[in-house]
Amino acid sequence: MHRFAALLAATTALAAPAAAELEKDELTFGFIKLTDMAPLAVAYEQGYFDDEGLFVTLEAQANWKVLLDGVIDGQLDGAHMLAGQPLAATIGYGTKAHIITPFSMDLNGNGITVSNQIWEEMKPHVPLMDDGRPQHPISASALKPVVATYANEGKPFNMGMVFPVSTHNYELRYWLAAGGLQPGYYSPENITGQIGADVLLSVTPPPQMPSTMEAGTIYGYSVGEPWNQQAVVKGIGVPVITDYELWKNNPEKVFGLNADFAEQYPNTTLAVTKALIRAAQWLDENDNANRAKAVRILSQPDYVGADYDVIAASMTGTFEYEKGDKRDVPDFNVFFRYHATYPFYSDAIWYLTQMRRWGQISEAKPDSWYDEVAKSVYKPAIYLEAARLLVDEGLANEADFPWDSDGYKAPTPSEDIIDGIAYDGRMPNAYLDSLPIGLKGDQRVVGAEVQG
Repeated sequence: MHRFAALLAATTALAAPAAAELEKDELTFGFIKLTDMAPLAVAYEQGYFDDEGLFVTLEAQANWKVLLDGVIDGQLDGAHMLAGQPLAATIGYGTKAHIITPFSMDLNGNGITVSNQIWEEMKPHVPLMDDGRPQHPISASALKPVVATYANEGKPFNMGMVFPVSTHNYELRYWLAAGGLQPGYYSPENITGQIGADVLLSVTPPPQMPSTMEAGTIYGYSVGEPWNQQAVVKGIGVPVITDYELWKNNPEKVFGLNADFAEQYPNTTLAVTKALIRAAQWLDENDNANRAKAVRILSQPDYVGADYDVIAASMTGTFEYEKGDKRDVPDFNVFFRYHATYPFYSDAIWYLTQMRRWGQISEAKPDSWYDEVAKSVYKPAIYLEAARLLVDEGLANEADFPWDSDGYKAPTPSEDIIDGIAYDGRMPNAYLDSLPIGLKGDQRVVGAEVQG
């Protein structure tokens, strides 16, 4: 895929003079068919990889595990990754490998969708606006009586998410817990994540979410676009909340590399980061003026492959809930604004707190541990070095980068999160203690119960 264009570029004078200094110039990157892989597609299609002297092949992967394994074993030089994957691999949860990220790919971009049947059962519990439409954001408290009814009838309530360390898993759990539902715990002996659960969560690959729900295997799911809007177009489901409403401008995917790759090929790593920064800028510049072109790129079979209208439904500043209920959500996909591409330590720490909250990290860790892990995986120094080169080349603006940051964002205020609980990445244990559902302090999951 895409090799012809790469070979064509290699035979022309398109490559930058710095290409001779690259340690490796032929690269293969993996991705999953989701809207937020856009920076990779744009960097390729707009020639930003070529400008850096990089000859890149982009390859869609079957699922997140295959993608991660490809980066670990070297079949892939890097990939569009779930932010939890480099962190989990580095601490040895699931797979042990030191994966880093010099580039955060986006903010927001996910939703939680339920089947038409579940939506009809939720609606009596959803507040309405004056015009009769549902008041958003919709709390999982509206789902709670539905789950209770299913439990009374002896029917398990199943929902899908894309991977155990995915944003989608943690966002779905966050939404459920904020509404008073228990999404279940993990333990070293039981990695289903369903210990003590009111709602049973299981893995479904993103493109298969709509069909799996339509078949009745799951009653809803958490996934990135375009697979929430696909349910609306097909008339099989209703997105009840976007992650922008769940946590305003939350971090999403990252670009992941093996730490050995970055150490062995530092100039190549910088060149890749430069191209991705330029792609992110292009995606957001002039108030998203390039989004229609980006949708055309993504709709190609080699990338996301969904219909143009399905991708455009969320990518161009709107989001459709029920059919006909289309609302403006200009920041549903953010690729560069708000320092979206800077790999903040506090973003990494949020993922680690959720791993601890639900038992994937089975024992309590001091705040210093969270800081150390974040710094071993997220690499803002590489990002800023790449940004400096772009500024010096006249390809980026000095004011667009957080040069003086210590890697931590200001605390997310309570009004920007659905449960009204503020998040401060500098105090992970205090944050965990503030959450009403989930492990805190020295608590552990032993057998089927929480102890401590």
